[in-house]
Amino acid sequence: MTGFLLSLHRSSTHKSRTGERCRGFLNAANSRDLIMDQGSEMSVITEDDDGDTKRFYQRLCQYEHHVLRMTYEYFQDDLLYIIRKLSLPSLLHELTSRNIPDLEKFKPGTENDKKTLIRNLLEDIFQRGRQAVTALWVSLHVLQKYQCTQGLKAVLEELHQRGDILVEQILLDQDGHQLLPELKNIQSHHKKHLYEITHELLENNPPRCNHEELSFSFCTRYVNLIIFSTDHFRERYENELIKTGLKHDECLKKNKNEFQHISPDKIFRWCHESRLVPHMVMVSGVPGIGKTTLMQKFVYDWVKGDLYQRFSFVFFFKFRELNRLDKASLETMILGQYPYLWKELGNILQDPEKLLFIFDGLDESNHTMDFTSHHLCSDPKEPENCGQIVVSLVRKSLLNGCSVLMTSRPTRLASIDCKVFHRIVEIIGFFPKQRQTYFENFFPDLELSEKAFTYVRQNETLYTFCYLPSYCWIICTVLSKSFQSTSNDQQVSLLPKTVTQLFAIFVANILSNHSLEKSGAQKLLQSIGWLAEHGVMNHRVIFDAQDLESFSVNNKSKLLSSFLIESAEPVTFSFLHLTVQEFFSAFVYYAEYSPEKLQKSLTRAMSYPDGRCEIFLRFLCGLSDASTRSILTEYLDKQADQASREVITWLKNLILEEQDLKEGEDKKQHLLRIFFYLFETRNKVLVQKSLQSYVRIDLSGVHMSAVDCTVLAFIMETCTYIEDLDLTGCSSGLEGLERLAPALHNLNYLR
Repeated sequence: MTGFLLSLHRSSTHKSRTGERCRGFLNAANSRDLIMDQGSEMSVITEDDDGDTKRFYQRLCQYEHHVLRMTYEYFQDDLLYIIRKLSLPSLLHELTSRNIPDLEKFKPGTENDKKTLIRNLLEDIFQRGRQAVTALWVSLHVLQKYQCTQGLKAVLEELHQRGDILVEQILLDQDGHQLLPELKNIQSHHKKHLYEITHELLENNPPRCNHEELSFSFCTRYVNLIIFSTDHFRERYENELIKTGLKHDECLKKNKNEFQHISPDKIFRWCHESRLVPHMVMVSGVPGIGKTTLMQKFVYDWVKGDLYQRFSFVFFFKFRELNRLDKASLETMILGQYPYLWKELGNILQDPEKLLFIFDGLDESNHTMDFTSHHLCSDPKEPENCGQIVVSLVRKSLLNGCSVLMTSRPTRLASIDCKVFHRIVEIIGFFPKQRQTYFENFFPDLELSEKAFTYVRQNETLYTFCYLPSYCWIICTVLSKSFQSTSNDQQVSLLPKTVTQLFAIFVANILSNHSLEKSGAQKLLQSIGWLAEHGVMNHRVIFDAQDLESFSVNNKSKLLSSFLIESAEPVTFSFLHLTVQEFFSAFVYYAEYSPEKLQKSLTRAMSYPDGRCEIFLRFLCGLSDASTRSILTEYLDKQADQASREVITWLKNLILEEQDLKEGEDKKQHLLRIFFYLFETRNKVLVQKSLQSYVRIDLSGVHMSAVDCTVLAFIMETCTYIEDLDLTGCSSGLEGLERLAPALHNLNYLR
């Protein structure tokens, strides 16, 4: 069932075979099943059904048998996800009332087996035939009035609006368009080229390895990402990673939520928000969430024939590589990447509806892109500003009918007009099952993967950030090194307890693997630290050779490639991950102490309303802890202790300022941020003295994620004098309450 698109026969044409395919599907059906369906289908409707339900049922009756079966298969993954969010007993009751017997075996016993039960139920319904399939759709239609989710609403609407033409679309996505022989040959060449550059996942090696990078096939290393339909990128006044982490936590808490789950093979499906089949799709996601990997997987699946064969040609571009272009025509852009298409490019561009353009990393583009601009181009041969060509494709003045798939960080989307995109989706990352799968795929030894995952699962702060694939990689590389230690004392000292310690150990492991002299390594850390600080303060993640020169970064150093990724054509540099950049931006104040720079940076960091410096400040506070700093003691400034004292003084003053703030949501959010800074310091004496006047804590109305609860629990356990805690309306969820529970025994009042 999960491979239903592949279960249909392969065909080199589409239009000439659609009727034959459908007839074959019909003839393959069980004759007894068809007779039963035709004779008893009216029993699907009950006396209690309203007019809307009856009209929906009549619409289903209009679909031919093969259409109903194929569309049912098409929606299998959606139904599996949607029914898990519904009440399974309610669904079974509805089905039983519609004369679908013998469903007792699908009644859920525990939550763990619910997914298997639903999968078996869907298979059973399919095998029973038309009456059962119709009954399921009608039952879902009734239940959506009481238990509606965005996903269910979208699926029912797509079935209602497009059911009669979905079969044609399914077959087109499987078999593709009929092409002339010369275009078919060049398409084969194009797919072969794209396969070579997409069939492997490239990763930087863990510090213990000698080679610069490793490659893995998608089938052994790729883990599915969770994608939701969204418009939540607007008005983000918090740090991107923290904001997405809160949303991720919200998704985990809510059994019924407002998010519509989108599988990668359904990105170009009917969109119920815009009420059309989208041609312009934006994929949003924070750094390290897997946007580029998802695009690579998308192209890889298209090449293999598993995905969207409605597109005869897919063109994949990275904005950072397009930065080298000033003025160019669309044809020049394509041929610059795919020169072998020169002979047939004119013919390829004649059918825009068969083309997909993928542009990765809008936030990395240096080109001006105004999606409301009236200055558009229409000739693919005419040289134009590169940004204007992209805008013209999206606005459909250039190659009207083509499709565009684009990725960007949320911060960039908040500053542009996105109404031109028919669908906007956001990558949420890994849910718990995907996190565990990542660990299993990373470690070749199952026992080691279980040991590493258990350790992280017990450390709430590390585990919370595992929704990010890049964090999973960093955590796994650190633990793979830590668990190699033979001495128990050494092993414990290398296991991170905070996010600051995680990155300190990550950097220390890399440094220990290089033979560079201490003075040379320290100088490089200082130079890339100031580069990182400049980037954090100015919202920059891409740097050129001139930037490196400005901060005296030696780009010939072998150590540099351990922290910065170099991209060719044009040459640019970026840190392994934004959080690595944020760590170095904080560490530099301990590696090269400057009281003037530190005070200036602290003032600037607090002045930004968009939260860009939030993780930088957490690292700065985390490194004030002597035991955390000692991990990198060889590379510290002689006055690193003085830097620590200054940071602690700043933090104490921040707490005093919080006390002077007026009551309100801002005051509560400010207090929660202070708790995070104190948590990273691990300094219980500082926590007790700084918060000694806080007998009552009011965080009412503040959304409390699981990691927020972990931090609050640390504060409560340390400050045993706190008597009154107000968490009214915090939506902390069961996991959050479990983390808080051990710290609540000293309270007199709890709301």
